[in-house]
Amino acid sequence: MEHRWQIAISAGLLAAVWTGFADVFQLVTWIGFLGCSTFFAQTESGAKGMLMAMTTNLSGVFWGWLIISGSSFFVSPLFGYAFTGIATAAMCLQASYQKLAFIPGAFIGCCITFAMGGDIAAILPPLLLGAVLGYSMSLFTAQLISLTQKLQTMLAENTAKES
Repeated sequence: MEHRWQIAISAGLLAAVWTGFADVFQLVTWIGFLGCSTFFAQTESGAKGMLMAMTTNLSGVFWGWLIISGSSFFVSPLFGYAFTGIATAAMCLQASYQKLAFIPGAFIGCCITFAMGGDIAAILPPLLLGAVLGYSMSLFTAQLISLTQKLQTMLAENTAKES
């Protein structure tokens, strides 16, 4: 990993900013980190990658909510098992659509929904901001890499002049 220091500085600083922001606004910090992780795990970059992370995570939140809500209408847990199977198949099949092509993003959103007991209001803000966090980290890292390269070039030129 050629730019390990730039990545570390960017990720460390913005993770600290995120945790402080989440604390001040009473957002669930770990949900934001999962949204950020989704951004880095899928193959798209830039704004397109941020939107891919958001759409796949949000689709998973929908499927998780549907499983929880649908299961609540029935006494037998068998219906919950069936809803889970159907939603799992749907999360895989939806990947046929380019904007929903990152299957793990859907599963991450679904798992968050289960972990939060279906509390959509607590899930959506940090999840969406997490994708923005990932995109911001990639932009900041690119700036640090550019700055480092410029400094290395300047140092090499100065060393060559002194020789």
